[in-house]
Amino acid sequence: MLAAVVGVLLVVGGILSAVSLLHGPRVVAVQADPQQATETSGSRVILTANEPLAEIDESQVTVDPAVPFTIDAAGRSIGIRFTVPLDDATEYTVRVRDAEGTGGGPSSDLETAFTTPAAHIFLLQRSDGDDKIFRTDLTGEKGVAVFRAPRIVDFRATSSRLVVAVEEKGGSRLVVMNRDGSGQRELKLPGDGYVSTLQVSDRGDLVGYSYSDADLSETSGRESVLVTQSLSGTSGPRIVQVAGKDVSIADWQFVPDTSSLLFIDFDGALAVEDPAGDAGVKPMGTAAQILGVARGTFTAVVERPTSEIVELNLTDGSEQPMPVTKPDYGPPTAVVPYPGGALQHVVQRDETGMPTGQSVITVTPDGAAEKIFQVDGDDAILQVCASPSGQYAAVTVTPDLTDNPYDELLMPLPKKVHTNLLDLRTGEELATLSGFDASWCHAGPQP
Repeated sequence: MLAAVVGVLLVVGGILSAVSLLHGPRVVAVQADPQQATETSGSRVILTANEPLAEIDESQVTVDPAVPFTIDAAGRSIGIRFTVPLDDATEYTVRVRDAEGTGGGPSSDLETAFTTPAAHIFLLQRSDGDDKIFRTDLTGEKGVAVFRAPRIVDFRATSSRLVVAVEEKGGSRLVVMNRDGSGQRELKLPGDGYVSTLQVSDRGDLVGYSYSDADLSETSGRESVLVTQSLSGTSGPRIVQVAGKDVSIADWQFVPDTSSLLFIDFDGALAVEDPAGDAGVKPMGTAAQILGVARGTFTAVVERPTSEIVELNLTDGSEQPMPVTKPDYGPPTAVVPYPGGALQHVVQRDETGMPTGQSVITVTPDGAAEKIFQVDGDDAILQVCASPSGQYAAVTVTPDLTDNPYDELLMPLPKKVHTNLLDLRTGEELATLSGFDASWCHAGPQP
């Protein structure tokens, strides 16, 4: 009996080997996270074959629609890492041509396809009652409130969490939760004080913010110090120091795809630091403001004290003037890089220099510019943001600025605010939503 069973197994094994020899390798498992792929760069699709594979060259791999990627192949597995976020509601096909087994035999194509989910966005609505953060699709017809509080200052979203700054009498609270509002817990602050300019890092699971003590005088207390800490709560607040001293920070931003910080102190000194490393603070000259930081290239767009706008390489400190757009729309007040281009917020002026309107333009890598949104009269653009892949734009508008009272929070904003959603692929305006502080933005709007 045992001999018969062994014989059957040998026959089955021989048949499978013959199939493999006749048809080449095949895919037996696929790992992918389409949701995460639309929100962050660095997501991967892993193909597992039924046998160890010979060396795979990157030229054998294609992704359709085309996006930049790298590969990491070993044994039976081929990992395809997307270096930019993917578009939403899109079917992607990954194909590896002419894959061969290490034991020889015929080659075959390995292929898989997956569809990314439709995009959603979080927005903040302030009101005379409870403020609320809601999640909605891009039509605005399926909005669901996920968090409410009387005075919400700001919030940011990661692929798995929300972190919310709430203002109360005597100071702020920082609350971390799941994206549906469940699992709420507080993060410890450096003291009793106020939080602003809230941001989250793409790497390192960090939250960063400006912090000022509630009890502040000319001779005591910390004002606008930059703080980072773990969103998981595994470490407490850490104040960024320069030369061993706490410094007041005027402007700052997490560098995309890293845990590094780019910041300007009150004296105009520009510097970069990685909280996860031990290199310390690296001086980068002086600057008046940070206009934007490009994803994946470690290039910052900064305005120097001379009003010159430059593209600064954060790895080696080299810089070049930011090219003038074609046509020339004038210097931007904000630059929002995205994969394959950038958004710029520009102000139109008459011959005397007086503002006549505001626009949002798209700029390609070769400088070609196109106006996609404009306001005139008393309306003003408060903030411009792009979705992670650059598929959409969110433009926050304050209507009737001269007749639009501000709220009473520590960081006040006009009470009437709405956000226009634009499809950058088609130029179509998708919806106008009540609210602001879109989760696509690296930081909230500044008054």
